Amino acid sequence: MRVRTMFDRIARTYSLVNTLTSAGRDRAWRRELVRMANVQPGDRLLDLGCGTGDLTAEFHRCGLSQMVGLDFARLMLEQAASRPTVPATWCQGDALRLPFVDASFDLISCAFSVRNFQNLTAGLQEMYRVLRPGGRLLILEFAMPEQRMIRQLYQFYFTRILPRLATWISHDTSGAYRYLPSSVLSFDHPQQLITQMNQCGFEQLITRRRSFGIVYLFRGLKRSTPAEI
Repeated sequence: MRVRTMFDRIARTYSLVNTLTSAGRDRAWRRELVRMANVQPGDRLLDLGCGTGDLTAEFHRCGLSQMVGLDFARLMLEQAASRPTVPATWCQGDALRLPFVDASFDLISCAFSVRNFQNLTAGLQEMYRVLRPGGRLLILEFAMPEQRMIRQLYQFYFTRILPRLATWISHDTSGAYRYLPSSVLSFDHPQQLITQMNQCGFEQLITRRRSFGIVYLFRGLKRSTPAEI
């Protein structure tokens, strides 16, 4: 509930803050994630943790029209729904209990959200359940650089400068931008996410490290046939 309240309070300026604090790199990361999706005509997308709809809009630019954006923060969804050129269905819901039947989607995307899952394994299992056989899961998430000097410089920016700058831009009083660094610092190493995706049944896993390792892009496919026992 506390995290949901924080995201509601920063909804109006969320996209602007993301762009300014990443020096515009967030757009490039989303575009690359969409390219990794290998979008096909007729694909149906679930954008999980869609926020204000930036990634959903990027998928629409590739020609998708069957899109569902799901988020737990109502005011984020209101901002997404205010986009007149993105023909998506916006839905408030819980990523750990998705309100969709099995095998509903060809694509699931999740940008900067999986680290907020209370139970990552349960979330991955739900995504696997609602994907069709052969469907693709795309994840974009923050990480901490592994190279020591870059890590130290980035950690100073991420924990000292970014929270103050973002709070000033958004006029936030909820502490949302103090929560952001702590959520990234406490999140599993990218290799652990790959391991969990594999354990949940995803195959042909691809990982890409970008911007000196401050973000990772992941893709996994749902098995086309049931695994042999």
